[in-house]
Amino acid sequence: MEGEEPRMENIVETDRVGKTYQVGQVGVVALKNISVQIPRASFTSFIGPSGSGKTTLLNLIGCLDTPTTGTIRVAGKDVTGLGFVDRAKFRGEHIGFVFQDFNLIPVLTVFENVEYPLLMVRKQSKKERQQKVEQLLESVGILEQKNKLPSRLSGGQKQRVAVARALTTDPALVLADEPTANLDHDTAYKIIDLLKKLRDLHGTSFIFSTHDTKIVSEVDRTYTLEDGEMKESSVKGGKIL
Repeated sequence: MEGEEPRMENIVETDRVGKTYQVGQVGVVALKNISVQIPRASFTSFIGPSGSGKTTLLNLIGCLDTPTTGTIRVAGKDVTGLGFVDRAKFRGEHIGFVFQDFNLIPVLTVFENVEYPLLMVRKQSKKERQQKVEQLLESVGILEQKNKLPSRLSGGQKQRVAVARALTTDPALVLADEPTANLDHDTAYKIIDLLKKLRDLHGTSFIFSTHDTKIVSEVDRTYTLEDGEMKESSVKGGKIL
């Protein structure tokens, strides 16, 4: 139909997803009836106050948890009913993670932290791993720090290492939970610009759970959650719900 936008392939689709946690005899509802469609190679943010369900939704999409109701598709696969082992395998092959507190292994060097996912999920020669890791460290501008321990890095440097580690297995999707929360203003913008460049270079989709207006101003689409429910969804230029 003339004027209709072509349908884009989605990296994530959730259909009426709900999550209830059992706390003693009480069921605590964390998410209610969440349906989202997120295109490939996009920048997306989940925003809302603390306790709104942002991190829960990120964990469900990241196969760290399973929904109570509804279905979730990631990279074309229905992951709703996967067991623990299959979810771990799927995460290792398709999803990268960037955390607010970096989550680097303190006794490993920068190089070893970024190499670690390759040792877990892929059989590659030492030379292949070295080439891959050094390529990523160069792409995030921190190759010269490869032999340092995390304790010797600044916050911005640690986050660059975390970004490189998230991309090590060439994931289709990277989930970032408050990735700029511990960074100063200038460093936060540099990290956002870096992620956009990596998105354009690799075609990776990024989903953020964030309070940071700097990230929100840069994303393609925003989903606002409140009390576990979707309150608003928008793309640059207008509402999508």
